[in-house]
Amino acid sequence: MKLFVGSLPRDITESELSELCSTFGTVVSTKLIIDQFSGQPKGFGFVEMSSRSEGHKVMEGLNGKEFKHRKLICNEAKPPDKKGQRRR
Repeated sequence: MKLFVGSLPRDITESELSELCSTFGTVVSTKLIIDQFSGQPKGFGFVEMSSRSEGHKVMEGLNGKEFKHRKLICNEAKPPDKKGQRRR
């Protein structure tokens, strides 16, 4: 299950995000979205968990949780539309 994790602190690393989610199950992959001009994380990313049940545990455990003075947003990632753009 692929998850969107938003409102992340700008200084977070992919390994920190993976560690944060691994308390709820097996993390398959993590991807922080990086600004192409500054090279800094944009404050959101994606985490893929090994099963839907683990993904739901992550959503329940992280959505609204404070991490490094930021209230996290965590929900199921929406698939990109046919043009490669995210749905709104």
